[in-house]
Amino acid sequence: MHQRLTPAASLPADESDGPSGQSRLHSLLRYDLPASLVVFLVALPLSLGIAVASDAPVLAGIIAAIVGGIVVGFLGGSPLQVSGPAAGLTVIVAGLVGQFGWAVTCAITICAGVLQVLLGLSRIARAALAISPVVVHAMLAGIGVTIALQQTHVLLGGDSASSAWRNVTGLPGQVLHAHGPGTFLGLLVIGILVAWRWVPERVKVIPGPLVAILGVTVLSLVAPFDVSRIVIDGSLVDALQLPNLPDGNWGAFVTGVLTVALIASVESLLSAVSVDRMQSRAPRTNFDRELMGQGVANIASGSIGGLPVTGVIVRSSTNVAAGAQTRASSILHGVWVLAFAVPFAGLAKLIPTAALAGLLIVIGVQLVKWAHIKTAWRTGDLAVYLVTIVGVVFLNLLEGVLIGLALAVSLTVWRVVRVKIAADRTGEDQWRVVIDGSVTFLSLPRLNSVLASVPDGAHVTVELAVDFIDHAGYETIDAWQRQQVASGGSVDIHDVGAVEMDSAVAGPPMRGFTPIDKRTGVVPWSSWQPQLRPSVLHGLAVYHRRTAPFIRPHMKELEHEQRPETLFITCADSRIVPNVITSSGPGDLFTVRNVGNFIPAGRQDVSVDAAIAFAVKVLDVSSIVVCGHSSCGAMNAVLRDGPGQSTGDEALDAWLEYARPALAAFGGGRHPIAKSAAAEGFDTVDQLSMVNVALQVQTLAEHPLLRERYQQGRLDIIGLFYDIPSAGVLRVTPTEVCTFELGHAQS
Repeated sequence: MHQRLTPAASLPADESDGPSGQSRLHSLLRYDLPASLVVFLVALPLSLGIAVASDAPVLAGIIAAIVGGIVVGFLGGSPLQVSGPAAGLTVIVAGLVGQFGWAVTCAITICAGVLQVLLGLSRIARAALAISPVVVHAMLAGIGVTIALQQTHVLLGGDSASSAWRNVTGLPGQVLHAHGPGTFLGLLVIGILVAWRWVPERVKVIPGPLVAILGVTVLSLVAPFDVSRIVIDGSLVDALQLPNLPDGNWGAFVTGVLTVALIASVESLLSAVSVDRMQSRAPRTNFDRELMGQGVANIASGSIGGLPVTGVIVRSSTNVAAGAQTRASSILHGVWVLAFAVPFAGLAKLIPTAALAGLLIVIGVQLVKWAHIKTAWRTGDLAVYLVTIVGVVFLNLLEGVLIGLALAVSLTVWRVVRVKIAADRTGEDQWRVVIDGSVTFLSLPRLNSVLASVPDGAHVTVELAVDFIDHAGYETIDAWQRQQVASGGSVDIHDVGAVEMDSAVAGPPMRGFTPIDKRTGVVPWSSWQPQLRPSVLHGLAVYHRRTAPFIRPHMKELEHEQRPETLFITCADSRIVPNVITSSGPGDLFTVRNVGNFIPAGRQDVSVDAAIAFAVKVLDVSSIVVCGHSSCGAMNAVLRDGPGQSTGDEALDAWLEYARPALAAFGGGRHPIAKSAAAEGFDTVDQLSMVNVALQVQTLAEHPLLRERYQQGRLDIIGLFYDIPSAGVLRVTPTEVCTFELGHAQS
């Protein structure tokens, strides 16, 4: 019996294709080992600087880096994420150290780790992501501003105050009494780190923070500089610290535990999400496992005197960029930190405090990202962003985040209940009323005002494009309609939204959803003009009336350039709509369509090669997609007639010659993909279409314009198969086919 693949089912992979022990060893030596060394060189100075900014023992940062790398590397759910002490917790830890002392702060770290493990076991890790990203971004920015303010005083030769306001008001006096040599060294570190962004790529293999701290330290020893330096009491073994419970003030202790657990969890999970977006080859993050791994690491770190551990985006992005393939890179980075710290930890005493202050100022400034500010401005969340930053800087982190969340929730409620209502005269006694959004009792003042502006006796067309309407909204519109008709006019209501007006009296009001908003114009003509002959001109009229006003602001941003992320190569079949499949919009996809979605090998077709060259060389896309589909006419013609056989058209016959390699690979159904597809009920045409997609993916991977980018991990090449009857999208690799679940491919 024919059976279509559904989102709950997947085609089995060929287990023999799994990596062998020899290939894993090769991957370790070629990719993970070099990447771990790069991450180690980045982590070392950052760990020292974060410990200093946290008012913790300097070697506590080294302990956290070791534990984070090894423990989370083994137990975490994000293979390529690197964990250790994070700048995002420096303000919290410094406050706890000032209030309780270091031993009790270690106990807080342990309890926070226990809470993280419990949250992971309860399988609610994804709930930690249910925090508005703009609040998280603003929280990190507020922490960055606080760090920069504090460390500016240290760079100038003074001590940072306990509050941001005192740091701000005391800054002019600190500038007047700056310590010259220390300030020079700190500014030199900042200059090196800023300039490092423009050095050649081959030089960037050496991390900028290492170069800056090492170079300035050597300079401070060679030149006659009298500056303060890092204070370390004893060796790494001497730095091991047992935790203590507080003598009292348990309310503040519990608050500290909750704050550390929440911030560490959210920062780790958001970092893991970012790592997933950076690469597509490693398995996706298991968030519950990641949270448990972070919790175990915090228990271990706090037990021996280390700082709290989180996933760190700076080290993680460095790990991915350096070519890491597995969790071995993170584990090895922890081993290298341990191997260095045991005999050489005392060398940290040579580092000038002003040099580390310069490093921390750069880290703090980098937490304020211009991209986040632009996003907040574009999405109307700039007020949330700014209020959260001010709260974090001038109150405290927890209060600032709570204020930001409250404002974000308030704005969300306002946007949900807000409805757009407008009335326009369209002719003599002709009016048009547009009601767009959610119609509730909260919108009655606006609704009554606009409807009252329409004169009695007018002939009115009402476009009701709503996703929710309650009984109060229904009664208001219905009463106005009766009054308008009684005065000699007419009211014609067009339900063009997800919810019809009469649904408000059919039962409890329900919010309606349409997978494709009718305003976008991507539903078939027959669904909204069934009585008319399908017409491009009718579609254009609807576009100008409904769609253009909504997308005009976005198109204005794309006026002078396009910035697509993906080159999308698919069949010319009219049933395939790439922007619908990928939930994308104008400017996201650079699309190439041809019969059969072929990429002719050996650069035999100028048009396809020109598109590829333009996409990678000019547009710098990060991914290329090849999308085939079910019931493909090209595949059907190839199977029926074979390449080289006449279809009755000379141009089509020549083009279908490019299907010859796919037909040969198909081998009458012997290809592993064809066998798996057949077992799931796909017919021969669809089997060949899947094999064809896999072959085109291989062709792209070996393409002269793409080979180097792909091998370096700078370009993703993705194969898709669109099953038209089920509207399901499958992912196709050269060896297997898998379904999508919750936005990620599940093999």
